[in-house]
Amino acid sequence: MSDTGSGPGNPNAFGSGKRRWLRRRGWTQEELAKRFASHPDLVQRIQEGLFPLSPELRQQLIEWYGPHRLPSSPEVLAPLDQPFQERPPDFTADPEVVRTLVEGERLSHAYLFNPTFAAEVALIDPLPHQRLAVYEHMLPQPRLRFLLADDAGAGKTIMTGLYIREMLSRRLIRRVLIVPPAGLVGNWERELRTLFNLPFRIVMGSEARGGNPFLGSGSDLLIVSVDTLAGERLFGRLQEPEVEPYDLVVFDEAHKLSASFDSDGHLRATDRYRLAEALAGIPSDEPRWSLSWSCHHLLLLTATPHMGKADAYYCLWRLLEPELLSTMQAFEQYPPKARQQHFLRRVKEELVTLDGRPLYPPRMATTLRYELTPAEQELYEATTEYIRTTYNRAQLLNREAARLAMSVFQRRLASSTYALLRSLERRLARLDELIERVRRGELLTAHLSQLQKQAASAHLSDPLETKTADEEESAAGQEEHEQVEQEILRLVLTSSLQELEAERAQVVALLEQARRVYERGSEAKFEKLREVLRDPRFAGEKLIIFTEHRDTLEFLQRRLEALGFTGQLAVIHGGMDYQQREQAVAFFRRPVEEGGARYLLATDAAGEGVNLQVAWLLVNYDLPWNPARLEQRMGRTHRYGQRHDSVHIVNLVAANTREGRVMERLLEKLEAIRQELGSDKVFDVIGRLLEGVSLREYMEQVVLGPAEATEEIGRRLEESLTAQRVRAEQEEERRLYGLSGSAGEAIRRELPRVRQELERERYRRLLPGYVRAFVERAAPLLGLRVEDNGDGTFRLCEQVPGSGALTRLERYPAARRGRLTVYPPGEGEEAIFLYPGEPVFDQLYHLLWVRYGELAERGAVFVDPTARRPYVFSLLRLEVLREADASLRALQRPERVQVQLVGLRWEEDGTLQECPAEQLLLLRAGRSEQAPEAQRVWRSLLPRWPQYVEALEAFVQETVGRRLVEERRAALLGTLKERQVFLERAFTYQEGELAERRRRLYEKAQAGNARAKAELTRVRALQQSLQARRAAALAALSREPELLTLSEVTVVAQALVLPSADPEDQQRYAAEVEEIAMRVARAYEEERGARVWDVSTPEKARAAGLEPWPGFDLLSRRPAGEERAIEVKGRVGLGPIEMTENEYRRAQNLGAKYWLYCVFECEKAAPVLRRVQNPCAKLIPYPKGSVQFAPADIQRAAEE
Repeated sequence: MSDTGSGPGNPNAFGSGKRRWLRRRGWTQEELAKRFASHPDLVQRIQEGLFPLSPELRQQLIEWYGPHRLPSSPEVLAPLDQPFQERPPDFTADPEVVRTLVEGERLSHAYLFNPTFAAEVALIDPLPHQRLAVYEHMLPQPRLRFLLADDAGAGKTIMTGLYIREMLSRRLIRRVLIVPPAGLVGNWERELRTLFNLPFRIVMGSEARGGNPFLGSGSDLLIVSVDTLAGERLFGRLQEPEVEPYDLVVFDEAHKLSASFDSDGHLRATDRYRLAEALAGIPSDEPRWSLSWSCHHLLLLTATPHMGKADAYYCLWRLLEPELLSTMQAFEQYPPKARQQHFLRRVKEELVTLDGRPLYPPRMATTLRYELTPAEQELYEATTEYIRTTYNRAQLLNREAARLAMSVFQRRLASSTYALLRSLERRLARLDELIERVRRGELLTAHLSQLQKQAASAHLSDPLETKTADEEESAAGQEEHEQVEQEILRLVLTSSLQELEAERAQVVALLEQARRVYERGSEAKFEKLREVLRDPRFAGEKLIIFTEHRDTLEFLQRRLEALGFTGQLAVIHGGMDYQQREQAVAFFRRPVEEGGARYLLATDAAGEGVNLQVAWLLVNYDLPWNPARLEQRMGRTHRYGQRHDSVHIVNLVAANTREGRVMERLLEKLEAIRQELGSDKVFDVIGRLLEGVSLREYMEQVVLGPAEATEEIGRRLEESLTAQRVRAEQEEERRLYGLSGSAGEAIRRELPRVRQELERERYRRLLPGYVRAFVERAAPLLGLRVEDNGDGTFRLCEQVPGSGALTRLERYPAARRGRLTVYPPGEGEEAIFLYPGEPVFDQLYHLLWVRYGELAERGAVFVDPTARRPYVFSLLRLEVLREADASLRALQRPERVQVQLVGLRWEEDGTLQECPAEQLLLLRAGRSEQAPEAQRVWRSLLPRWPQYVEALEAFVQETVGRRLVEERRAALLGTLKERQVFLERAFTYQEGELAERRRRLYEKAQAGNARAKAELTRVRALQQSLQARRAAALAALSREPELLTLSEVTVVAQALVLPSADPEDQQRYAAEVEEIAMRVARAYEEERGARVWDVSTPEKARAAGLEPWPGFDLLSRRPAGEERAIEVKGRVGLGPIEMTENEYRRAQNLGAKYWLYCVFECEKAAPVLRRVQNPCAKLIPYPKGSVQFAPADIQRAAEE
């Protein structure tokens, strides 16, 4: 047991020692002396009571210790402790200080009293599927290796944040690393900060140059993009030996950790996957990816885990259980029940709210056709002719480059005249440069041909086609596709000066034509957009306008500002860093009447990772040719948090262009499928339906082919889209993911239970009552004053400036530092939400224990009005640990498994029994007149203190501790045999796979393949190490249960509890009076058809699904569903009514759900019942060492 001795040889166990007293403050004896400007010997003599104190020194000590630490004698400071021995408690500490310390300790372990505490303090109301995922699938697992694959928009960030907050509050993790794509780092930081108050820090690649961002106090909660972390320099920092392992690693968009197998069975992995392997604990024979540690918990997030690629899907599972799933065959044989421990997928259509309504509103997609003006039509035809000419001229030498250039002009032409104009300007500048160099003799025909060949070998690809928005990398203020477009526009597509000049003439003519169209200031597409903006259905609504091109975005911004929308436009594009994007999103989210934006103009940089459900209208000003990008756009508003009854998507399509007609056919077909299925599921699978179909190729064909071919091309595209294929996709998904039945049906089946649990959670809440009471009691002990602001917030003020008690306030903006609250603040409210785990609250708690912690161990006197004999109460903190085994790599680090607070009650007759940790909240603080009785009782108990210590240790170890350890051990042993079978089978599969790979490689090596020879050597080494790895893995499985132990038991506080000698108490708590009052209250409720549960004892409360001391006596459910938490008080005659601290704080938390039923005149045949709803709001307590109400006040506040 920590901080204690044991057995009869140490009668002074459970006291406070001088060394620990100094260590707590981080001081040496000399540093303590400096604090008093004294010599160490003098300090020693003061502590031994041999040196009188001057008034100045005494005042200095008072300021440091606080008045509760000093003895009553003004001359001498009594020994605070004895230097190298410990002593039993003397129960002379101030009981209110001890109660405050204990309550702080209890609140710091809030999850023990409210198992869903993270949901209580998060600024969200978790949905049924989110609660089930976190509290029933993820949290119960001692080692989380999990693939959370819910549909896009289901709130995977919310579930992750909830899990992290719960694990941090349980002290089961400390270091967390979140690894998303680059485009999502800002979204992760914002949501974790604003919804869960988790201060994650974003790490940039440049930080690796000047130091190691994974070291130091700011390295525990980090977010770093996957490509940045996979970079050699930053990953090298992670490899440094001083870096502590991360307890939890989260990969977002995990399907991008791509890997596959070649024909020889060799894993071809990207750097992203190698990074994931290293963190997951898969050893690497490459020093570049070698990591000496692995994360204990691994969470993979993706909405598309399979994507039609079996190899990639298996490789994700391999990260979760590298040994168990070492081969594809082992994975295929892994049974569905075992997979459910690691995998969860629910799709949008199956997700519901708490009352069973569909979570997501339907999506309505409308295609608005517009006709190009004659001038625009002429420009379209001329540009199309230029595209054909350029392609035909270049295709023989550089076909792919010609295609890329062609697609750039096609897309920009369809986007806006201004976007086309800007591309023509850039192409003209490149042509002028080339022509000038040829004329000066710097470039010859041979050079032009060489430049053509270089372009052909550059292997440029179009990110707009090959990547989704979040996969694009931004650099130098440009999106990746913008950089590629500039490279494409600089390509050399001709081999002579004559051809260069011919192309230049075409570009100049087009440029002049485009300028004329642009300068007219009227575009058919923009006029169609204005019709949407003026539509009465959309008046006053926020609207999102998407475009692929920043040039078009700038055009829209200028035109809308000219229409009077200056200051009402938010803008997002890929050239903005994440802070700028966050500012833009915040501007758009803010209500228009409060100065927020009416419209959001966005490139596809807002198509992924930016949640825009504040709007329900979306306009695709131009349509991406990449189906996955279209799918992403549609998902921005169709997600968790969308409150409108439907989401409208408007697609603008030019009816008199070839490309427009093809897109119109595509959109019409999607709408037809939506109507046939009665579901908008089709919008979520566009990418999969068109997998392997290149829209760019279709668009090339309609431009290069005859006009009549457009219909045929549209028909072929339609054939790729059918309702049957959507249904087949759904069935294939069920097969791939091993889903049986409907997840939505499963969620609906669980709704009654979830609703019931939510009701029970109301009675476990710690906010606002318990937390506010703690702050009000702790503040004066720390030299602080609580000042109410009159609006539900308050401020903490230092009575002596510079005390250092409020340094963590500086983490918050200045506007919030004077506004603290124990209620969840509303959106946009400038206030600091105080709760356990929040920095300011935690500072108050820790500082209180630093300054006064020894008083809790010294103990105080309390009064229990319900007790008949005195007893000693001890509050203990227990810790279950899985010890380390250095001989096994998987068990090299110790692991904290569980922390528990336990109360023990020692009766006069020597019996010990467990009691609630919140026991002191049920008691009354002892008063000075009870000191003689306390001294008498303590003198009688003191000779037996060594026996108590011995009995307490034995009780904790053999009863409480053993129970906790055995529960954990039984859970491991219950599945041990099954896991051993899976592991043996996995190694057998691996053995066979390596043998087959060796055979194939041997044949190739014999044929002279050098690469096969090198790989053959590696496979032989793997075969040789296989048996050792098998033995180590099996040994770790069987060894883990043996390493579980009760590692640490700390005495938190002690109390000497006396029965009350007050006649009023004896009358108030008489058993027959309580029985009569309970009978009257229960009868009243049952007469009104209520179902009533008696929860007045710990056993009865647990049976009703509540905590042992819920703070009320009866739980009543009326026929209409209303629930009442009823505290019953009985009195002989009309005496005052007293509530315990626990009852009063619970009443504060429950508000109108809490009722005080006072039964007066219990001695008569017809007792009088008075019912007060929400007593904290209607009754003012008067002080008498507890919370008491006068009968006259109750009479006035009672219901008729």
